[in-house]
Amino acid sequence: MMGRIAFVGAGPGAADLLTLRAARLLQQADVVLHDALTSSELRPLAPQARWIDVGKRGFRASTPQHVICALLARLGHEHGLVVRLKGGDPGVFGRLDEELQAVREAGLEFEIVPGISAALAAAAHTARPLTRRGRGRSVALCTAVTRDGRVRGGRSCDTEVYYMAGRRLGALARELQAAGWAGDTPVSVVSRAGCDDALHSDHALAELGRAALLHAGRPSVVVVGVGAEPVAAACAANPQPGAAAVAR
Repeated sequence: MMGRIAFVGAGPGAADLLTLRAARLLQQADVVLHDALTSSELRPLAPQARWIDVGKRGFRASTPQHVICALLARLGHEHGLVVRLKGGDPGVFGRLDEELQAVREAGLEFEIVPGISAALAAAAHTARPLTRRGRGRSVALCTAVTRDGRVRGGRSCDTEVYYMAGRRLGALARELQAAGWAGDTPVSVVSRAGCDDALHSDHALAELGRAALLHAGRPSVVVVGVGAEPVAAACAANPQPGAAAVAR
């Protein structure tokens, strides 16, 4: 039997942020391999499927990547449709490249369904667009911790978004300042973005470490630079022609 694999983005948490295409594939799935942060509210969409937890969480026991790849290859040959349900978007820090390689080597068909990444959910939650006309022309999506466990921060864009900063916010702040960001650079931290219990806090970069307690144990994204500024402040810094006349 030759099946297919659907790599599906589950979004940042809330079940109703799932796309219609993703919901349709879940309804058709025989097996669902799901990440740790995917919502349990999605299960009624695939009551007939076998759900297998292959989640990864920092500082906790996780499913090794080679095991996930082997499961995809084996289950893809045993079932008609296997959904690989990934938190956020499959192509943003989801190890999609490794799993695609395994599926291709197994000779299986596949498709990829995009999802809402945590960076976009955080921007929506705080009403702070990641790009701003005339000021915020570039955005970088970064991991805060490298594969060997080191904290890394840089400065390459007007706005930088850091995933998986976890308990290392103080170290990240030091790295970012060393890379050239000023200590008073605005920073926005959102944990569990896209969920009903999302939390948001604002900081100057030099004081980012203070956010660690508030967001402890919660998956967080850290927005640095122009995209972290409240819209009112951003508009004041970049007034549009005729704005004063309109205000009057």
